[in-house]
Amino acid sequence: MQLTVSPDTYRLAEVFTISRGSRTDAKVLTVRITDGLHQGWGECVPYARYGETLDSVTAEVEALPLPLNRAQLQDLLPAGAARNAVDCALWDLEAKRAGKRVWELAGLAAPGPELTAFTLSLGEPADMRAAAARNSFRPLLKIKLGTPDDMARLEAVRQGAPKSRIIVDANEGWTAEVYADLAPHLLRLGVDMVEQPLPAGQDDMLAEIARPLPVCADESCHDRASLPALKGKYDMVNIKLDKTGGLTEALLLREQALAEGYGVMVGCMVGSSLAMAPAVLVAQGVAVTDLDGPLLLAEDRENALKFDDAGVHPSVAALWG
Repeated sequence: MQLTVSPDTYRLAEVFTISRGSRTDAKVLTVRITDGLHQGWGECVPYARYGETLDSVTAEVEALPLPLNRAQLQDLLPAGAARNAVDCALWDLEAKRAGKRVWELAGLAAPGPELTAFTLSLGEPADMRAAAARNSFRPLLKIKLGTPDDMARLEAVRQGAPKSRIIVDANEGWTAEVYADLAPHLLRLGVDMVEQPLPAGQDDMLAEIARPLPVCADESCHDRASLPALKGKYDMVNIKLDKTGGLTEALLLREQALAEGYGVMVGCMVGSSLAMAPAVLVAQGVAVTDLDGPLLLAEDRENALKFDDAGVHPSVAALWG
């Protein structure tokens, strides 16, 4: 067994901004694992919010002992980007060895397309209104917010896309006071759900204030070990493979979260179709799918995922799984 890890950069279609900053490209790591006959691959997006860099994740991957299987991997690396890329590459390798699709190996039903949100990045109200108008044909829009001055942005997006469903992602950017002030207006403007309004580790107030619309844990939820601390504070969890450390844990987290009564959202970092392909399997039948990463890119992998009016389609075998 041989393992290689390499950096790849994908240009974004336009500047993408959240409350933490802006970017013009997506920097990802691609892991390839070969047994001499078959090759599997996976992608991850190291995230500075979790102390990850391209170099640190590369070092984690390159230090792994070989040969390696998915069960061993869960103990060798913590939840995070490094384990994600390796786990997904191992799933892909297993599928190629078996001549089956990953969903068959995982005991899942045959996947279909899932309607996905499309994300509008943070900007001036007029710019966000224009972006909303350009994308008003989309049934579900996700708005990046997270500043003390978000009311005007909310109003602008609703004006630009009066018929679209809207979800809001504050990226930990609000205080309890700001969220309490905004919540009635979120309802008035027909927002379906708010994602991570308060910073992870500083979100206990969510158990004490009214939650008039569903609140989804993103930065506060990484894997199954996160669930006990969410009780009474969150109604939904956002499952991202770069947080769970791969498809293996993501499927287990989905199962446990649903069993404990949480709604499930499946989200992504900004990456290529290779990163989204395993997440499409996790997203089957969940409350909210947010796998629009490839739609934000100016370029993508070969055999890229198909997006149409039905949503994001499962990958073809030539891409992954």
